[in-house]
Amino acid sequence: MAAFEDDLLGLLPRLRRFARALARDAADADDLCQVTVEKALLARAQWQAGTRMDSWMYRIMRNSWIDTARARSRAAQTFVAEAAGLGIGSDGGGEARVALGEIDRAMQALPDEQREAVALVLVEGLAYKEAAAVLDIPMGTLTSRLVRGRQALMAHLGEAA
Repeated sequence: MAAFEDDLLGLLPRLRRFARALARDAADADDLCQVTVEKALLARAQWQAGTRMDSWMYRIMRNSWIDTARARSRAAQTFVAEAAGLGIGSDGGGEARVALGEIDRAMQALPDEQREAVALVLVEGLAYKEAAAVLDIPMGTLTSRLVRGRQALMAHLGEAA
């Protein structure tokens, strides 16, 4: 396997050039190169000795770049433009803004684990089971964090939260 690693090290300058061509940005190219080398090291058993390692590495890099571009595209589509929400609820909204500010301050005062649980279940609407899976905790732990979070919010806001 030392030959594999030596060949991989020899390809690094070419891989960096290809990454720079794909990413058009030095930092993104370095990240792409790192991801590619990591994937190649993890999948070294799939590479067949005697075949062209550079082609294999370029294919890994290209597929990684496509995955990155798709993820960025999805992330960009997640949010609508700010202008799309400007007219929503525009009844003056002074009281609503004050109330939202108070709720935001109360949420920020919660410990991280309670804030995460409250945000996933009460704000985002996830089911307890889904929220527990996201946080990688048992449902009982999620439930206790929610109870403590709700109690802290009610104490801070002085009303049912």
